[in-house]
Amino acid sequence: MYIGNQIKELRIRKNVKQEDVAEYLGVSAQAVSKWETGASTPDITLLPNIAMYFGVSIDELFALPEEAQYERIENMFSYEKCIHPETFVQTVQFLNSQVAKNANDIRAYENLAYLYNHRAASDHAKASDYAKRVLELEPNNKGGWVAFLEANNGVCGDEWYDNHFTVIQYFKKFLEKNPKNYLGLYAIIENLLEDGRYDEAVPYINEIGEVRQNNQVLMYEGDVAFGKGNIEEAKKLWNRAVETHPAEWQAYCNRADRLKKLGLLEEAIADYEKCVEMQEAPHIIDGLFSLAQVHEAMQDYEKAIYDNKRIIEYLASDFGISDGEQVDSRKREIERLKSFLL
Repeated sequence: MYIGNQIKELRIRKNVKQEDVAEYLGVSAQAVSKWETGASTPDITLLPNIAMYFGVSIDELFALPEEAQYERIENMFSYEKCIHPETFVQTVQFLNSQVAKNANDIRAYENLAYLYNHRAASDHAKASDYAKRVLELEPNNKGGWVAFLEANNGVCGDEWYDNHFTVIQYFKKFLEKNPKNYLGLYAIIENLLEDGRYDEAVPYINEIGEVRQNNQVLMYEGDVAFGKGNIEEAKKLWNRAVETHPAEWQAYCNRADRLKKLGLLEEAIADYEKCVEMQEAPHIIDGLFSLAQVHEAMQDYEKAIYDNKRIIEYLASDFGISDGEQVDSRKREIERLKSFLL
C-alpha cells in the first residue's frame, strides 16, 4: 500500500485529480483509485512515467519499506488474476533477498510458495482457455482434450491416471518427524482415501481422533465404509458425526459434501444452508460455493446466482474485499448463469 500512499500524497501535493493522473498515464481513473487504496499496484512499466509526472525519482517513488513490500505482495494474491512477468521477477528478487538475510524467514518462504502457486493457477487457466479453443475448432482433437483435462486436474486416460503417491510419501516422512501433527494427519488421510487406500488410512484416522475430538473421525470412518461399498453404514456414520457434534458447522458442511456425491442434492442443500447459517463473521464461504454448484446441477439458476451474490456480499462485509479477482470471478459466474435464463 506504500506506493499507493506515495502516489496519493504526490497527487494531492500537485493539486491534481485521479482523472488527471490517469489521462497522463493512459490508464483508467479506477486503476489510479485502486493504487491509492492498496487494492492493486501500478505495472512496473508505468513507474518511469509516474515518477516523471510527479517530478521524483523512481527510487523515491518505489523505495518501499520491508513491511510495505510484504503488504503489496500479499494484496496482489487476492486482487490480481494474473501477475505481470516483470512484477513476478521483482517479487521473487525481493523475497529471495529476505531469505538471503534470514534463512529461516517463514513469511518469505510462504509468499514464495503462494507466488509460484498463483502463477501456476494463472497458467493453467490460460492453458484451459487455449485448449477449449482447440476443441471448439476441432472437437475430436486428442491433444486439445488432454491439454484441457491436464489444465483442470482431470483424469485423461490410463497412462494419465492421477494419484497422490508423492504427497502420501512426503507426509509419511513428515509424520515420522512430527508425530501427532493434526494437519499432517489430515493431509495423509485425505490423500489415502482419494487413492482408495482405505485400510492404510485407518491407523491414521484412529490417530487423528486422539489428537482432536471433532466430527472428522466419524466422517472418515464413513468414507472408508463408503469406499468399500457399504453405503448404508457410511450414511449412518456421517449422520452420527453430525448428531454427536451438532455445534460444529463443519460437520454439516462435511456431510453435505458426501451427500452431494451420493446425488442426494436436496439433503445436501439443507446441510450447506445450515453450515452458512451457523457461522459467525468472518464466514468461510466454501459452503456457498458448493451451494451454487448444487443449485446449478439442479438447473435452479436463480438460486445459483443468489449464492454467488451472497459470496460477493460476504467478501465485502467480512473481509473488506469489494473489487479484484475474487469479486470479478463471481461476477463472471453470475453472467454465465444468467445466460441459462435467456
